[in-house]
Amino acid sequence: MGPIAGALFRSQSRLSSLSAAATRYGYFSFSSSGSPLSPHSPDAARHFHDWRSPISHRAVVRSSAVVADRFERRFATEAARNSYEGILTPLAKPGGGEFGKYYSLPALGDPRVDRLPYSIRILLESAIRNCDEFQVLGKDVEKIIDWEKSAPKQVEIPFKPARVLLQDFTGVPAVVDLTCMRDAMNMLGSDSNKINPLVPVDLVIDHSVQVDVARSENAVQANMELEFQRNKERFAFLKWGSNAFNNMLVVPPGSGIVHQVNLEYLARVVFNNGGILYPDSVVGTDSHTTMIDGLGVAGWGVGGIEAEAAMLGQPMSMVLPGVVGFKLSGKLKNGVTATDLVLTVTQTLRKHGVVGKFVEFYGEGMSQLPLADRATIANMSPEYGATMGFFPVDHVTLQYLKLTGRSDETVAMIEAYLRANNLFVDYNQTQVDRVYSSYLELNLEEVEPCISGPKRPHDRVPLKEMKEDWQSCLDNKSGFKGFAIPKESQTKVVDFTFKGEPTQIKHGDVVIAAITSCTNTSNPSVMLGAALVAKKACELGLEVKPWIKTSLAPGSGVVTKYLEKSGLQKYLNQLGFNIVGYGCTTCIGNSGDIDESVASAITQNDIVAAAVLSGNRNFEGRVHPHTRANYLASPPLVVAYALAGTVNIDFDKDPIGTSRDGKKVFFQDIWPSNEEIANVVQSSVLPDMFRTTYEAITTGNPMWNQLEVSPSTLYSWDPSSTYIHEPPYFKGMTMSAPGPHSVKDAYCLLSFGDSITTDHISPAGSIHKDSPAAKYLLERGVERKDFNSYGSRRGNDEVMARGTFANIRLINKLLKGEVGPQTIHIPSGEKLSVFDAAMKYKSDGHDTIVLAGAEYGSGSSRDWAAKGPMLLGVKAVIAKNFERIHRSNLVGMGIIPLCFKSGEDAESLGLTGHERFTIHLPASADEIKPGQDVSVTTDSGKSFTCTVRFDTEVELAYYNHGGILPFVIRNLSTAD
Repeated sequence: MGPIAGALFRSQSRLSSLSAAATRYGYFSFSSSGSPLSPHSPDAARHFHDWRSPISHRAVVRSSAVVADRFERRFATEAARNSYEGILTPLAKPGGGEFGKYYSLPALGDPRVDRLPYSIRILLESAIRNCDEFQVLGKDVEKIIDWEKSAPKQVEIPFKPARVLLQDFTGVPAVVDLTCMRDAMNMLGSDSNKINPLVPVDLVIDHSVQVDVARSENAVQANMELEFQRNKERFAFLKWGSNAFNNMLVVPPGSGIVHQVNLEYLARVVFNNGGILYPDSVVGTDSHTTMIDGLGVAGWGVGGIEAEAAMLGQPMSMVLPGVVGFKLSGKLKNGVTATDLVLTVTQTLRKHGVVGKFVEFYGEGMSQLPLADRATIANMSPEYGATMGFFPVDHVTLQYLKLTGRSDETVAMIEAYLRANNLFVDYNQTQVDRVYSSYLELNLEEVEPCISGPKRPHDRVPLKEMKEDWQSCLDNKSGFKGFAIPKESQTKVVDFTFKGEPTQIKHGDVVIAAITSCTNTSNPSVMLGAALVAKKACELGLEVKPWIKTSLAPGSGVVTKYLEKSGLQKYLNQLGFNIVGYGCTTCIGNSGDIDESVASAITQNDIVAAAVLSGNRNFEGRVHPHTRANYLASPPLVVAYALAGTVNIDFDKDPIGTSRDGKKVFFQDIWPSNEEIANVVQSSVLPDMFRTTYEAITTGNPMWNQLEVSPSTLYSWDPSSTYIHEPPYFKGMTMSAPGPHSVKDAYCLLSFGDSITTDHISPAGSIHKDSPAAKYLLERGVERKDFNSYGSRRGNDEVMARGTFANIRLINKLLKGEVGPQTIHIPSGEKLSVFDAAMKYKSDGHDTIVLAGAEYGSGSSRDWAAKGPMLLGVKAVIAKNFERIHRSNLVGMGIIPLCFKSGEDAESLGLTGHERFTIHLPASADEIKPGQDVSVTTDSGKSFTCTVRFDTEVELAYYNHGGILPFVIRNLSTAD
């Protein structure tokens, strides 16, 4: 929400009176004299640092953030002086002088502040620092101080994050949108250079590398060469963007996974901008941005369109959240990993219900929990449904900052500021009881080894029960815990030939074993634990079947350094876990092909093959098209299951293999003790590894440095490009807001049950050879081997619209049990691809809606899961409930999110999906209220009531303008 939006939602008059006020405020910069200037004038060049400068990234982002903060503070001065200047307090350095000044929470003298959760105190500090009675009001500050009473009322507050984080899958469409917005500004006769980030923006390219080559010493280089061949155009576009837009850094491919780079390097914890100290905070276009919460930095995922607004200096509108206090006690038992802990926490919090809430961890167990373990728990906040899983800064945090190469002076400043502002937890001192909305507790000693699957992250299975659970999954009817395999087929053994050698495959056999994902590869204990398992296995003569696709994709170069120093990488290599690249790989579906002989044996015999990965998502159809069972496990367990070759095993009773001397080898024979792991971590993970890795992070690599890009600040669209295409969002746009659109006699495009994820709505993985997207690419001369993935083509709306609802595992009730990306075109009764049916509806002038169950839009934050349906002509989604970010994205693209009333759904209301639906929304935006009820009628005579999920006045303003981006453009176009 921007300056305008701030005025919009706080105005006592409703939306109809806001347009005039909106035109008064917009993005502008100031010269040293205080007069407006263009970001690309010579004077602006002194304010905005050129990212191509050879100085270190830390210095660059500091200097850029100083500029952004200067603009923000001058902007505030134009409106009004900060209402809380009286509590601006100097922070003394121990040796004399001062670190800077800060807005002191203790100086408020309000006892309510001492009872606030630490996560809410960060929101409070931000509101106080930005309180100018324009963008942020004094009453907003009071709402937060009075959190204990105001949070249950679902009140709205503004929040300005300190920075924005992107990865390339979501970053490309964000940069495409910003680029297109510049063109729209030109079209409307305004200054295109008003479209520029005002806060530091970091984009890490980590989602493009695929595991094409595995089990090879040359895998890293080979996969990177293929990555650049496929993505040269995308990468050149991002490189252009880093030059064309101010305040934007692009971290080149091969550097690491965005969240690990954020944790180890990008995070400031405390900003010092122009002598003003304040807590670091970040919003990111990846749902696992929450990983940074483990470092005490408030961060969460948002839709790309929200992130774009934040980049342009717009405060975010958010509902003041409730906070679940999660007390940890005790210590993890021997043999239990951080992954076991996070899967347990995920299941516990899912049962409790934490959607839209913060979770804050506390208790004496925190002192026994390493930072990397905290980050693992924070990382999976989307899987348990929370906005954040927050760990306040304490001595463990400070130790980690020193380990990762932050300077002593920086760490001293961080500690001094946080202690002074009551944002630091010192477990050596008596703790003041904080108030939480609800309470949970977990004794770490009760956590036991486990995995999760076969289709959802929160379906935890204790390791000792895995064999029994697998058998029940084979028996159960098709669903999240069932494959409906007939009894007589469950023991079927299929013979096939792999590279000239006869072999066999059966249900439950592992065909992919991947150490992957930001969730685990940032954690030295589980990474070195996996290497120790490999060492013990190799010493006993165990091997992994050659047709199992094994891979290791570290989250940063630091992992490689400590694996090499420990001398353990060679054992992982021996088992086929060679390093394949530095990126997300298998966790996001970039697992590459499995051998054709294996794939044929699976498909021709209906084998339920398994993947075991150390990731955070295992939704069906995500990891690989041929692995119907996908289990999340710790890196050591990934190695163990690769050695066993099957998930149909009881590790307590069944041997994992046979040693070279013919003896049976059991799980306990290869499992390292916690002490063994700790000793290797202590001797192998060193601060210099982090320093040397990140000193070189912005120098890129030869392939990146050879990319040539235009110096123009406007992009030259290539109409023949199949990667970067000018989207149609602003075609024919005028300065007048279109107002609410009616939804009358709409057809149901798709009817779903529960847990439709963004992977179902907008897949990131491979493009199926028979899909509409494949047809589009083939028609434009793209060979099948060059299709790449949907994720890599998110800069092309033509491909992505055709890829919407293209998941091969889609279950659409209109197809009556048939699985696949098709639907019934109701008027004709034809069975068509979803895209073809949608285009037929559009060409005939018919609106469409989607019916869904619970948890609609869960999974990765994915703009295209909202953009795609909008381009298909979907006007509304009616569901039991929505995932937080996805609901926001739908609103941002002008799609109406509606919820059935509690206890109702399409089935209970007798809706078949063959009806025509009319949604009775008021015709004027100022007659719509957040969360109001509306009636929906059908041509069959059935009618029901839904809740409109526009949750704030700002979202209503977005809807009135046809989405957030047209809203921003209209307001910036009319700004002085």
